[in-house]
Amino acid sequence: MTTNLTSLLTPSETIGSHSVDEFIEAAGIFHGYAAPGLILGGFMVDAALKALPDDVLFDAISETSWCLPDAVQMLSPCSVGNGWLQILNLGLYAVSLYDKYTGHGVRVWVDLDKIAPDSEIRTWLMKTKPKKDQDSPLLRRQIIEAGASVCSMRAVEIRRENRIKRSKGEIVACAICGEPFPAQFGAICRSCQGESPYVNSPGKTVFDQPRLKSVAVEESIGFRPLHDMTRIVPGVSKGPEFRRGQTLTGGDVCRLQRMGRNRIYLDNQKPGDQWVHEDVASAAFGDLMTGQNVAAKGKPSEGKVKLTAQKDGMLLVDSARLRQFNHVPGVMCASRHSYTLVDKGSQIAATRAIPLYLPRPDYEAALRVLDEDALFSVHPLRRASVGILVTGTEVFSGLVEDKFEPIIASKVAQLGSRVTKAVKAPDNADEIRCAVQNLVEAGCDLIITTAGLSVDPDDVTRKGLLDAGVGNIRYGMPVLPGAMSLLGRLGSIQVLGVPACALFHKTTSLDLLLPRLLADVEISSSDLAELGEGGLCHECKICTYPKCSFGK
Repeated sequence: MTTNLTSLLTPSETIGSHSVDEFIEAAGIFHGYAAPGLILGGFMVDAALKALPDDVLFDAISETSWCLPDAVQMLSPCSVGNGWLQILNLGLYAVSLYDKYTGHGVRVWVDLDKIAPDSEIRTWLMKTKPKKDQDSPLLRRQIIEAGASVCSMRAVEIRRENRIKRSKGEIVACAICGEPFPAQFGAICRSCQGESPYVNSPGKTVFDQPRLKSVAVEESIGFRPLHDMTRIVPGVSKGPEFRRGQTLTGGDVCRLQRMGRNRIYLDNQKPGDQWVHEDVASAAFGDLMTGQNVAAKGKPSEGKVKLTAQKDGMLLVDSARLRQFNHVPGVMCASRHSYTLVDKGSQIAATRAIPLYLPRPDYEAALRVLDEDALFSVHPLRRASVGILVTGTEVFSGLVEDKFEPIIASKVAQLGSRVTKAVKAPDNADEIRCAVQNLVEAGCDLIITTAGLSVDPDDVTRKGLLDAGVGNIRYGMPVLPGAMSLLGRLGSIQVLGVPACALFHKTTSLDLLLPRLLADVEISSSDLAELGEGGLCHECKICTYPKCSFGK
């Protein structure tokens, strides 16, 4: 690769194998008109091509979807269609060409520092004037005169995950519309998941029911109703007063009429195989949704099946597939939030078919969504051997009473674990390293360290943890209180750093993270980022956590 990249960013009379005029003419044919961004993009791609060795097989990344991708497709073999051009719409006017095997290449971008303040290029780039007020002939002339000199270039290495050759993978038929699409999107296509641009999208709900015959309630004596019938006493009760299959008596007629029922469907109608009764549908859905330590509770009631936890633990929800299921017309499932702590026997979800009879195509579509794996599972919390490390010279020397240890020990005990050992260390990285080793030797499989995580110069806890060999450290998260929390690992030992806010607030990031660690649930950087929505504690005078929005 060319070492002096700056030398390639000069005005030029050619773009690729074309003269500038030839490229502009070709751009008008390819793009519809010779847009300023495409002309400038031509110079950018040409400079990047000159920086690559002649024999390298390269791919391209455009960081904008405007104009620049067409310059790549005009001057190189990389295109959207063959997958050698990725468009990552980061909103930046930049392009990278790189060795498709090693990821090494160059990035060229429009550098604002190289554009004169009074330049029409700056006006166009920053949109300081409406397009109709810009001087288009002057803009084109300035771009042609400047070429790639208004850009900068640097060597880059593309991340491995961005170098993976795209593949459609397995192709399946969408469970709703029946059209073929990549199975990696789930059981239903993205169009039927609500991303269709059309008013009449394939997944649009159509309310259709078999033709059922109703009878007056006084004619129902000796027969059985087709579905459960609910009685509501406002503010007192709501539940099934009559069950499907129950034989109705003369006394039932008055009760039905008092409930406002004058006509009912009888259970002697056979609508045909193209329809599935709500009870049959909901029972099938419930069976497929249940995973580890989750079960359906009894038979369907009022067309609905409840799912309950079979053990105490943390609820995990396959949120993406739950959304897909709820895109299927005529079905629904509502659940508690993922990562919620649940008790044995508590309800965690419920599902039903919304109409009395579900069209069989919709029923089978819902089954295909659920056929991959369970939607809900409950992970019991392990009984951890916890080590507590309290840092801070003021606590170590006895100047300040240690209140961290009882707080942490109490929360650990509430979740069924025990504190094996607690140690203190001054604000000294080497002492903290030794204290960590002490806890490791005591057999702790979860180390909770407190204090010393702020920006103060005395706070050296993180350095001490690093010196002790703690790796995969993630420091800081979008949670208040608890922004300066820390997660890491020392081999198989989990490490959790708790900031000083845990002394003053009843509920903090500790209450969100500790259960996940004890459930052995992986906590990714994306998981931490998602805590931002709902990560602000209301700091209520009377704390009701977890019966609030914190952490959800």
